[in-house]
Amino acid sequence: MLPPLFNVPKSQLQCYGEGVYCIGEDYLSKCVRGKSSLERFASVVAWSISTTRPAIFGLAPFNPVLGETHHVSRANLNVLLEQVSHHPPVSALHATDEKENLELIWWHNPVPRFHGTSVEAVVNGKRQLRLLSFGENYEMDSPKLVIRILPAPGVDWVGTVKIQCKDSGLEAELRYYRSHSFFGFGGNSRSVKGKIFHSKSLKTIYEIEGQWDRIISLKDVHSGEVRVLYDAKTAISKLKTPIVEDPKGLWSTESAVVWAEVSRAILNKDWEKAWKAKGTIEERERKLRSERESKGEVWVPKHFSVSRTKESEWECWPLEQSVPPAPVIVPP
Repeated sequence: MLPPLFNVPKSQLQCYGEGVYCIGEDYLSKCVRGKSSLERFASVVAWSISTTRPAIFGLAPFNPVLGETHHVSRANLNVLLEQVSHHPPVSALHATDEKENLELIWWHNPVPRFHGTSVEAVVNGKRQLRLLSFGENYEMDSPKLVIRILPAPGVDWVGTVKIQCKDSGLEAELRYYRSHSFFGFGGNSRSVKGKIFHSKSLKTIYEIEGQWDRIISLKDVHSGEVRVLYDAKTAISKLKTPIVEDPKGLWSTESAVVWAEVSRAILNKDWEKAWKAKGTIEERERKLRSERESKGEVWVPKHFSVSRTKESEWECWPLEQSVPPAPVIVPP
């Protein structure tokens, strides 16, 4: 068990959800306001970048328990997550906005790989954004998280992210990387470079370059015109903390309920109490798992259907068409 001293007081489910509902400028709603498929595609790329958030070296969120949920609303956007597997850890997300007529379906399965002086977490799974008014379905993946121990400790998002819309025949390829530096010190660990192009002809339409924690620019290769695609200052600054609007509506599986005692103890720096509370949760989960195994029972998610492909990859699909309003909200 990871000592609570090295935990941030929130669940990994909450971290995934924050990438969707904790936002300054609303890049998600911009996706449905584009006048052309190309304009909408560029907005989807900007929104995808906005879900990349800074990680903290040496601290990790709680590993969600099996069946844990996180349900939050921001205006008309309702977001629901469920931990559909604990070993291996698989998280599923469903979000709907009936006003903007859009839907999000995600599932994440992080797989760690150890490389001596670093740990690389490959985020397997799929992200889908559906703009229902336009009949457009966008598929995208996630960059890898690399935790470096030597020569200089740090956390970086790296790797190639692909975004595709088969309905419009457009694709994007973004490369997250750390710029070269002297003996591993200095440099910019949050650089992004990429392009938007036609899937069939592979002809580049736009070039993309910048830093995901600052400004990312979009250059029209035909006209040479350059404009701001994404501004992190407006996107991920001045974020508002979700609040419980309806305490009676909270499920017992809600992250804020499951980890309440541990989180309070961490915030109060009462490490003995935090250790004990966290141990109680993990012991309870081990007992439940043992009871299921002895009875030959198979645990089934409440909000998602789960299957495995021939390649042993996970697939998670929501059981309901839309997500209801949540008892936890992001203040306007």
